[in-house]
Amino acid sequence: MGKGVFQVPQAVNEPVKSYAPGTPEREAVLKVYKELWNSKVEVPLYIGGEEIKTGNTAPMNPPHDHKHHLGDYHKASKEHVEKAIDAALNAREKWANLEWEQRAAVFLKAAELIAGPYRYKINAATMIGQSKNIFQAEIDSACELIDFLRFNVEYMTRIYEEQPESTSEAWNRLEYRPLEGFVYAITPFNFTAIAGNLPSAPALMGNVAIWKPSDSQVYSAQVIMEVFKEAGMPDGVINMVMGDPVMITDTILAHREFSGLHFTGSTTVFKNLWKQIGENIHNYRSYPRIVGETGGKDFILAHKSARPKQVATAISRGAFEFQGQKCSAASRAYIPKSMWEEVKGYVVEDLKSFKMGSPEDMGNFITAVIHEGSFDKLAKFIDAAKNDDDAEIVAGGNYDKSKGYFIEPTVILTSNPKYSTMCTELFGPVMTVYLYEEDQWEETLKLVDDSEYALTGAILSQDRYAAAEATKALQNAAGNFYINDKPTGAVVGQQPFGGARGSGTNDKAGSILNLYRWISPRTIKETFVTPTDYRYPFLGE
Repeated sequence: MGKGVFQVPQAVNEPVKSYAPGTPEREAVLKVYKELWNSKVEVPLYIGGEEIKTGNTAPMNPPHDHKHHLGDYHKASKEHVEKAIDAALNAREKWANLEWEQRAAVFLKAAELIAGPYRYKINAATMIGQSKNIFQAEIDSACELIDFLRFNVEYMTRIYEEQPESTSEAWNRLEYRPLEGFVYAITPFNFTAIAGNLPSAPALMGNVAIWKPSDSQVYSAQVIMEVFKEAGMPDGVINMVMGDPVMITDTILAHREFSGLHFTGSTTVFKNLWKQIGENIHNYRSYPRIVGETGGKDFILAHKSARPKQVATAISRGAFEFQGQKCSAASRAYIPKSMWEEVKGYVVEDLKSFKMGSPEDMGNFITAVIHEGSFDKLAKFIDAAKNDDDAEIVAGGNYDKSKGYFIEPTVILTSNPKYSTMCTELFGPVMTVYLYEEDQWEETLKLVDDSEYALTGAILSQDRYAAAEATKALQNAAGNFYINDKPTGAVVGQQPFGGARGSGTNDKAGSILNLYRWISPRTIKETFVTPTDYRYPFLGE
């Protein structure tokens, strides 16, 4: 399965449209937004070549206007999940044996469909269903998903080019087979691009997949399936099912042909899945691949040499873009006491300028958190900070769910480096700040490193020695480490994404490393002149 003589288009990052006032893209996406808002949709199960409406439905409501009914999605029974597994396995042999360039063509076409005719639809669906402002939707559901699809094809061709050494006596080669069985992709609400990548990356390598999107992302998930189908993805290669997550997971993980898990979500859920796979290990045909990107407690560390305005901007953007619901969102900061008043002034000024409301109003920087459960959890921690002796609210602290799940961007100052919001993943617009003495730099580095998570982190420093020291001291504290920047905004092909510790298996989505997990190479040796005598020269007299 080598690349041969074929050349694929060189992967390039999709340009980000500005959506500035007066631009054609601004008017185009608002037009589609209104059309989708006023339409009622039914999202079916996608199993094989069928779009199945089970009649067992759940409603879809925008987080920023939870009384508005967008439509309903259909929920699977155990029989539907079993049917999806059968559909995937029936499609496997033909898909796995399809020439690599034919598989590549499907996903390259999908990328161009998103870049062109589907761009505003997938962005508008993400704005509505996940309450992203237009910029956050553009860099996610359009640009990042396009980048995943394009770069994965390039990475696939690099893998296939890699072949072992041969000699004049024997020809050695590697055949890059897909896994034997099917892959289970479980995707989160917060990135439409992740939802598209987790089932499609294994599929590109010749695998088949069962995809369970988040209940809170089904609205844009349907657009992804529409794109894949229009791009020519054969029936059964990716099957999308929604419903009871425990039932779906139990059914899938009990199957003998389960061969891999591609997951993004909470640390606790992932650990439980790993345990369940381990308990079922004797049932499987092969050892399943387990790939996960999980929780984070991402940090910003300011050195005394940092520029306060830059630190403040890293906090304002890193902690509050998309309401702090990015995997990489900053939620704890360590600031020198001598710098805090100036940094606080800039942050408070930023937060006062934030507008909050529907993403349809493009003047809004902040919209709603994803659902009521998230809202209630965040409100509980904010209320505790108002009452705890070792914490105080220095900005924000208000919330209201009468119309949408709106949490005001909140900054908590604590005197306790192990305060609850310094350690617990909240997944919302809450930043907790701890102040340290300038002469406690080394001790603070150890404090930052002392976390169960290791996803992203940032150091701001004008002192090169301090930046170098932090880079080394915090080498295990973050899989994505940023110097003089916020800890968010990883770009496919530029900053492969993933963390370790309680943040995942660090298999780096958006890189060649991730695709290696979805292949099972076969080594083939062909001897040209086959021996006819067992005796070696050392046996001679």
